[in-house]
Amino acid sequence: MNFYIVMQGRTYDEAKEKQVVWCSILDSSGQTPHSWERMREVKKGDAIFHCVKGEIAAISIAQESCHEGMSPFDNGGVIGNLFSAIYEELVFPIMIKEHFDEIQPLLPIKYSPFQQNGDGNQGFLYPCNEMLAIKLLEIISDANIYEEHAEQLEFAIGMIAQKERNTLAPVLIEKEAEAKAKIRRGLQKFKKQLAPLWDNQCALCGITLPALLQASHSKPWKDATDDERLDPHNGILLCSNHDALYEQGYIAFDGTGKIHISPEIERIDYVKYGIHEKMRVARVEENKKYFKWHKREVFRGENNR
Repeated sequence: MNFYIVMQGRTYDEAKEKQVVWCSILDSSGQTPHSWERMREVKKGDAIFHCVKGEIAAISIAQESCHEGMSPFDNGGVIGNLFSAIYEELVFPIMIKEHFDEIQPLLPIKYSPFQQNGDGNQGFLYPCNEMLAIKLLEIISDANIYEEHAEQLEFAIGMIAQKERNTLAPVLIEKEAEAKAKIRRGLQKFKKQLAPLWDNQCALCGITLPALLQASHSKPWKDATDDERLDPHNGILLCSNHDALYEQGYIAFDGTGKIHISPEIERIDYVKYGIHEKMRVARVEENKKYFKWHKREVFRGENNR
């Protein structure tokens, strides 16, 4: 099961009415943009967040895998990619910019649905990693299900009661649980396969206590493909201290395994963090491309500021 974010404008109301998601195959220049081509990835059971004019207005569940089909709209019988979906419209839509501080850290570097100012990117269908999906589901639940004030709760119940059916809460709970389970299973498998590659100890300080060891992704979950997320070479075994430094980009490793320390850490503090400039990890060739990606995209170096 995967998550997606679809950018819909004037076609949203009609698509919701017809309970479908549709996109033309070719644009006006005869090309297929990546965000249109992605429609072909959608499978039955996938969840889609519907973004309309800067707001998450609904969440839907694909009732079938995507296939080619005639446009359900009045635009001359154009062939496109299509799947039926059950829309669950939100009583209280979620304004992306109001929650962007929470959302932004979870956006992928490539194919992000949103710009750095919170505006939506031009395009149609974007991937939504599980961590971002969980955050969106939490925000939606807080606004639409788990109202804190009695007045809001009474109003929310009254609004929801007007709907012919109320299946929003079960959908949110089910999809959040599925996303968390996918991440948990993936991380467990990742650590189990990664740990022996580093002799079950921190690659920098040698700590062996399992409770203090973390399987650190070089290319983070939000940016990695499904295969990269589980590739044991896409990571390194580190203690909790060094894991935090690596994950936040304060340290990195080059293709030779040599450590690089962010200039944001003062030299006088190296001892506090258990690092020094001569450190090196015993990388293998398969680590190289991931280390280089991390150093280029995550590391807080002079050229990455």
